[in-house]
Amino acid sequence: MHAAFAGFGVVRVAGWVLVAVGLVFLMETFARFALEGLGTPAPVMPTRHLVVTASYRFVRNPMYFAVLALILGQALAFGDLGIEVYGLCVWVGFATFVVLYEEPTLRRVFGEEYAAFCAQVPRWIPRLTPWDGRDGNP
Repeated sequence: MHAAFAGFGVVRVAGWVLVAVGLVFLMETFARFALEGLGTPAPVMPTRHLVVTASYRFVRNPMYFAVLALILGQALAFGDLGIEVYGLCVWVGFATFVVLYEEPTLRRVFGEEYAAFCAQVPRWIPRLTPWDGRDGNP
């Protein structure tokens, strides 16, 4: 464990809060894939239904978002710049996978349902209000 970034202990606390929030969201998204989507995040056993409830109403990729929150939280909690660099590399990997494989596959499998979801829910930066599942309405 290194000294807290900028010498502020509050940064370390914020890091642990991010870890806790990231863990909660990661568990929620995994459960949603299994219970609502009837599948897994793994491409070998994908969901049968498009999952667009709970945290998915705010951001299209809450599972990746949660993992990145966990990594950034650890970087802040441990005061470790190397973990931040690792997090950036992980985000680049996620972004590449999402754009080159995941989104084209979801467009092909779920068609208009996925297109409507993409039109209203951002890929990475969460909405301030939840999407209600109808085009054009928050």
